[in-house]
Amino acid sequence: MSSQREEKAGNSAGDKREDNVGGLKIAAGTVVSVNISPKKSVRKKPVGEALMIEDYGLEGDAHAGPGEKQISLLAMESIEKMRRLGLEVSPGDFAENLTTSGLNLLALPVGTILEVGDEVVLEITRHGKTCHTKCAIFRQVGHCVMPEEGVFARVIRGGKIKAGDGINVRTAW
Repeated sequence: MSSQREEKAGNSAGDKREDNVGGLKIAAGTVVSVNISPKKSVRKKPVGEALMIEDYGLEGDAHAGPGEKQISLLAMESIEKMRRLGLEVSPGDFAENLTTSGLNLLALPVGTILEVGDEVVLEITRHGKTCHTKCAIFRQVGHCVMPEEGVFARVIRGGKIKAGDGINVRTAW
């Protein structure tokens, strides 16, 4: 039963899994990049580390604020998909706050809890988004993965976050 839940939330084959005795920790991923921009609808710049503010988002980021889309996440695997189409794109180019690796973000249901690093706790609030204003990538190439493959979260508990932090997926908080 536990392995079925792990597979559903799952990492790619061969990725390291972590389980605790209570069975609440399902999978482990990694933060590839933490990205911030002072303006909306532009590419975000990777930063070494940032402060995640409870019920708000990343300090200094234009998308931070109350609501269900305080933090955006996009898998490095989605960025790689765009690279295979010939685009020279990097973490932050799709205006995501956190670029992740090793987690199938779209398989995580709304309400899933993510523990990031030693302090931060996020709750998945929605998958995808409607693009009202086209981002820099869309204007450049006519396609963007963020509306279909981006995931949004609210900050349950804030703290410092940095590239290389682990991401643990919980079935309950």
